[in-house]
Parts: sequence; structure tokens; C-alpha cells
Amino acid sequence: MPNPDGFAYIVQGEQVVISHHGRNATTLRGRRARVFLEDVESEDPQELMARLTSNYRRGNERHARNHPRNQRR
Repeated sequence: MPNPDGFAYIVQGEQVVISHHGRNATTLRGRRARVFLEDVESEDPQELMARLTSNYRRGNERHARNHPRNQRR
């Protein structure tokens, strides 16, 4: 699976706004924003933002939906 990309973040006061391909994906406030800013220094920023926005698994879900094993009988 390819690595996540297209994520960016900006700090606005005490909140962090995470966007994906230019569209706002989530806003972190308070403790979550502080933890994010600490973690982004030591982890892969793209992967961290993908996990936080629930955009971590993409690609094969669309194909799996059409697999015969996943069809309702």
C-alpha cells in the first residue's frame, strides 16, 4: 500500500487544523493538539495525520466490496 500523502497542518492559536489535498479534514484542540505537535516531530507527519483523520486505509476497500465473498446472498 502506498504511503499517505497530501496532508498538511497549520497551527491557529491553540488549535491545529489538518487538511488533505487542500480540504479541511479535522481540527485538533487542547490536549490532542499539544500531543500532535509533540508527535509530529518524531513520527512520519503524513502517516500521523492520516491516522488522526481516519484516512489511514484507502485503496482496496472499494475493490473488496465487489469481491464475491463479500456479496450478500
